[in-house]
Amino acid sequence: MNRSPVSRPALPAVPPWLAHAFRAQREPVPWNAVCRGALAAGPSLLAGMLLGRTALGVLAAIGAMLAGINDRPGGRRASVRRLGVPASAGAAGLLAGTYAGQGLTAVPLTLVLTALGLAAGGISAVGPVASAAGTQLLVAAAIGAGMPAADPGWQRALAFLAGAGWLLVLRLVLPTPGSLAGDFRFDGERAAVAGVYDAIAALVEAAGGAHATARRAALTAALDHAQDALAGPRLRGRPACAAERRLHARFAAALPLAEAATALCWAGEPVPARAAQGPRRLAAAVRADTGPGPLPAPHLPSGRLRAPEAPPVLPALRALDDALLGAAEAFDRGEGAHRGLTVRRRGPRRALRAAFGAGGREYGLRVALCFGASAAIAQALHHARWYGPHTHWYWLPATAVFLVKPDLGPLASRVLCRAAGTVLGALVFAGLAALLPRPAGLIALVAVCGALIPVATRHFAALTAVVTVLVLALIMAGGEPQASAGRIGETLLACALVLVVGHLPMPGERGGGVRDRLAAAGGAAHAYLLHVLGPPGHGDRAEERVLSGEPGGRAERRASFGESGDRAERWALRREAYRTLAEARTAISHAAAELPALARHTEGTDAVAEALERLVDTTTACAVHLDDTGRLTPRHLRRLREALAELERLERGGVRVPLPVAA
Repeated sequence: MNRSPVSRPALPAVPPWLAHAFRAQREPVPWNAVCRGALAAGPSLLAGMLLGRTALGVLAAIGAMLAGINDRPGGRRASVRRLGVPASAGAAGLLAGTYAGQGLTAVPLTLVLTALGLAAGGISAVGPVASAAGTQLLVAAAIGAGMPAADPGWQRALAFLAGAGWLLVLRLVLPTPGSLAGDFRFDGERAAVAGVYDAIAALVEAAGGAHATARRAALTAALDHAQDALAGPRLRGRPACAAERRLHARFAAALPLAEAATALCWAGEPVPARAAQGPRRLAAAVRADTGPGPLPAPHLPSGRLRAPEAPPVLPALRALDDALLGAAEAFDRGEGAHRGLTVRRRGPRRALRAAFGAGGREYGLRVALCFGASAAIAQALHHARWYGPHTHWYWLPATAVFLVKPDLGPLASRVLCRAAGTVLGALVFAGLAALLPRPAGLIALVAVCGALIPVATRHFAALTAVVTVLVLALIMAGGEPQASAGRIGETLLACALVLVVGHLPMPGERGGGVRDRLAAAGGAAHAYLLHVLGPPGHGDRAEERVLSGEPGGRAERRASFGESGDRAERWALRREAYRTLAEARTAISHAAAELPALARHTEGTDAVAEALERLVDTTTACAVHLDDTGRLTPRHLRRLREALAELERLERGGVRVPLPVAA
């Protein structure tokens, strides 16, 4: 007798704001960063104790801890800006907070901290490094004002800088374990450039499949990472040594390969498996700092030396062969002429526009309100003796700073992770504090936590737990009593405060950060499309010829600008278009995972991002096809018009984002 299957009720879908709290990044363990973390905060604290300046040793360990949070994979030279700029801002904040806390009463001090929050919030909208700098400025200002000490402010700032600087020195001089091929100073850059070639191979393999779009996004992320790794500050305008020039040349050789792979993805047709072998071998050559060896033979050009029954070769596949040949020549030469990286040039005017734009104003007001209110509440609790025997009241405003940062995830996810991480970290420390000897056990605990920070950055709750244990150990090492219970209470209070402020109405339109990023992506797509369809200074006639399928526009461009200069500018514009789209996608993803009351303010922006991505992908395919044939096919023209029409329809539907061009 057959039994009918028992129908089970469908489980309710997990809301996005809750699901995001359980997401974690999946990356290999950064053992080099783990080693640096173990050698940074713990030894800094030990040095302060041995010199009889424990309070300064605690501040040095805090500086090393905050620098460790920003210690991400990438180039050594790029780490100077990524670690040094936030550390300098933190030292300035500690200096200002110390003198303000010593010389001002509660109300003026709260106003000063609120003004700092307004400035730091606006600055954070400029970019990731500026955001980290704004965070460290406010956290250090809260510590300086809320952690009284006998040391003068300038000594505290120098101690903070010494701890962060020590980690930066370790980042610059220590080789990466297991990556000693070639000049170890550029192991991070080599890994980043090799990742680009691997991502190109993965995209070629996925062409015509269901994972092509995800692989194209992964290629954008790899290119962004390599571009940042190679674009660190330098005293001279050109790479100084042969190893660095070789890496720059190999990165430049990857740009036409990435363009051709994107065009293959757009075509939607599977390609021969051996098409991905060349980029894979180039990736291995970059990692080993050697030549690529023999590469796969190119595909036969359409119409020449081809059997009549053989299918024609896609122009994008021929472009891939040409780019692979050019890369092989660049690898064989060892180093190429320095063309300059396709870096983002954010001048002061552009940074000011970002800071004072809709996103910067909205974020600045919210940070100022959260930071100022938390500082006022913390001082009120301090004067009411709620803190007990110790006099530190900085934890509440410092916690609010991290909770209000949108680049750490959606608000509800940040609050849940911060609360859970703090409770876990406080309970773990309470147990360890009863067992560890002092001060040796506390120093060892700080060193272990410093080593765990690079791994814990994959999830905000894990990072919060590790930082909580580390800070509580530093407080006890400085002579204060065990404070786990108080930290839990203050964290829960900060979570409630930020949740309330996050849902308060603000002047202007909500979702300004998302709309600013979409506007930047639309402007970059506009510039890229105009460059591909017609040269600057030739009016709309060149665009009309290309859109109508007439030849001549491309030849006109080559005669006017020269092939190499034209392509270098095109690749720079393409990189900016994809990069701004990736930033907009990240902001939209975070906004969509907010609580419904906040998520509704950015509804429809994901459709705009998808339409812009289709437009930029189609523009890339058009550029490759124009290089090959000098004219566009009806399919290219139809897809261009469809993408532009979709953007126009979305604007008519109320999604106010600047369109690239009129359809």
